[in-house]
Amino acid sequence: MNAITIVIGSICILMIAYRLYGTFMAVKVLKLNNDTPTPAHEFNDGKDYVPTNKWVTFGHHFAAIAAAGPLVGPILAAQFGYLPGLLWLLIGAVIGGAVHDAVVLFASMRRKGKSLSEVAKEEMGPVAGFCTGLAMLFIIVITMAGLSMVVVNALQNNPWGTFSVGITIPVAMGVGLFYKKTGNLKLTTTIGFLLIVAGVFAGPWIRHTVIGEWLTFDPKTLAIILPAYAFFAAALPVWLLLAPRDYLSSFMKIGVFIALIIGVFIINPPIHMPALSQFIHGGGPTMTGPVWPFISITIACGAISGFHAFIGSGTTPKMLDKWTDIKPVAFGAMLVESLVGVMALVAATALQPADYFAINSTPEVFKTLGMHVVNLPHLSSEIGMDLAGRTGGAVTLAVGMTYIFTKIHWFSNLAPYFYQFVILFEAVFILTAIDSGTRVARYLLQDFLGELYKPLKKTDWLPGSILTSAAACFMWGYLLYSGDIGSVWALFGVSNQLMASIGLIVGATVILKIADKKRYMFTCLIPLAYLYVTVNYAGYWMIKNVYLNHAAPGYNVLNGILSIIMLILGLVIMISALKNWYDLLRTPAMPDLEVSARKA
Repeated sequence: MNAITIVIGSICILMIAYRLYGTFMAVKVLKLNNDTPTPAHEFNDGKDYVPTNKWVTFGHHFAAIAAAGPLVGPILAAQFGYLPGLLWLLIGAVIGGAVHDAVVLFASMRRKGKSLSEVAKEEMGPVAGFCTGLAMLFIIVITMAGLSMVVVNALQNNPWGTFSVGITIPVAMGVGLFYKKTGNLKLTTTIGFLLIVAGVFAGPWIRHTVIGEWLTFDPKTLAIILPAYAFFAAALPVWLLLAPRDYLSSFMKIGVFIALIIGVFIINPPIHMPALSQFIHGGGPTMTGPVWPFISITIACGAISGFHAFIGSGTTPKMLDKWTDIKPVAFGAMLVESLVGVMALVAATALQPADYFAINSTPEVFKTLGMHVVNLPHLSSEIGMDLAGRTGGAVTLAVGMTYIFTKIHWFSNLAPYFYQFVILFEAVFILTAIDSGTRVARYLLQDFLGELYKPLKKTDWLPGSILTSAAACFMWGYLLYSGDIGSVWALFGVSNQLMASIGLIVGATVILKIADKKRYMFTCLIPLAYLYVTVNYAGYWMIKNVYLNHAAPGYNVLNGILSIIMLILGLVIMISALKNWYDLLRTPAMPDLEVSARKA
C-alpha cells in the first residue's frame, strides 16, 4: 500500500460525503433557511454575539475543534495497523462526527446560542440538563489542563517556539481591530498571515538574543502564563482576540497539511505498517486494550468528539451570520479535520514499524518486542536529538512529517528545521482549542452559577464575565500547575466520547421534533447506538482491568470512581431521552413552535 492511494481515496470520499450527505442533512433533516436572523444578529452585543463572515467563522471553528485529537490519536492508534484507524476516521467522521457537529450547532442556535446543558434542559427536562452540564464541566476542565500540558512540554526552555506562538497574540488583536475598522477581509488576512509567517521564521534568530533569554520558561512558569492568556481570550470581546487568532491559526494548520499532501504526491512513500498488526487483540505498547473499543476511544477528534459540542454550543452559534452557514462551518470543518487525521496516520505508518514502536514505547518495553530499528538512528542524527522513548504521539508526528518532507531533494538538509516547525505547529494547533475551550467553560459556569445569582447568566454583564473567566482558568490552571491532571488524563478518551453520545442524544431529540419524517432521527441514532455501546464497554474494560485491578500498572481507585460517575451520568441522560422519545412518538406530529415562529 502506498500513501498516495490512501490520500486520494480519502479526499474523494470526504468530498462526496460533503456534497451529498451534507446537503441532505442541511436541506432535508435540519431544513436550514435564512428567513429569520441568527442569534448573532438577534442578540448582537459586539462582544459574544457578533455576526461574522462565514470563512472567518469556519477558521475559528476549525481551529477550535482541531486540537490534539486528530494529530495524536491516529498516531497512537497506528499500533493496530493502518486499516482500523483509516476506516474509523472516514466512516466515523461522515456518519458520526459531521452529523454530531451540525445537529449540536443547530440545536444551540435554535435556543439562542445556549450551551448544550441548557439546550438539554429545554429539550429533555431539568434532570437531563443538570447531568449534561455536570458532565460538560467535568470534561472541559480535564481537557483544558491536559491540552495545556502538551503545550507546556512543547514550549519549555524553547524560546523559538514561545516567540512564534506568542507573536500570534498581538498580531491577532491587530487583525481584529483592523478588520473591524476597514471591513477588508482579504487585506486583513494577507497582512496577518505574513506577520505570523515572519514570526515563525524569526524564531531561530531570537533564540540566542536577550529576547530569547526572556522567553526561556520552565514548566511551572508556563503553567501560570497559559491560564493568564486564556483568561483574556475568554473575557475579551470575541472579535478582538479569539476569532482572529483562531482564523489566522487555521491557515497554518490547513497550510501545513496541504504541504504534507503535496509531499505525499511528490514522494509517494510506502506504508510500512501492516494493515493489521499483532496488537489488535491487545497488549500493545501505546495502549493495552484491544482494537475495539479502543480504536474509537483513542481516535476522537478526527472521527467524532464530544469536545466539538463545547464549541458548537459555545462560541460558534453566537457568531454565525446565516443559518445555511451550518453546513460549511460544522459539517465541512469536521470532514477537513478527518483529513488531518488521515494525514497524521500516513505520517506515522510511513515510518518503519520498528522505528515507530521505538519512539512510542519506553526502551524497556521496546526490548520485549523483539524488533530492531531501521532508520531511527539516522533520523536522530539528522534532527540532532535522541528520538527513542519519546512517547505520547507528538514526536512521532514530527518525525514522520520530517521524514516525508526531507525526501524531497530541495529540503534534504532541513530536518532540524522541519522537526522544530512541526513541534511548533502542534503547539499552535492545541492552543487555539485552549482559548476557545476556556471561553466555553466560562459560559458553562455562568449557566450553573446563574441559577444561584441570575445576573451571571447574562453573557454581556462584564463583572460576571470576568469572574467566571477567572474561575474557569483557576480550575484547570491549578490542575496544570500541580500536575494532578496526570492521575485522571486516562479518563479523557472515554469521557470525551460519552460527551459525543450526549450531543447525539440531544440532536436526535431536536430532529424528532422538527423533521418532516421521523425516520430522519436515524441520522443520529445509528452513530449513537455504536458510540454509546463502545463508550460503556471501554469504560467497563478500563474499570475492571486497569483502574480497580491491583495487578495493573494503571491501578487507581479515584479513576475508577470517576469513570463510574461519568457512566452513570450518561445512563441517566439516556433514560431521560428514551422517555422523552417515547412521549414524542406517541404524540401526533405538531409544528415546532420555534421553527414556526422563524418561518412566520
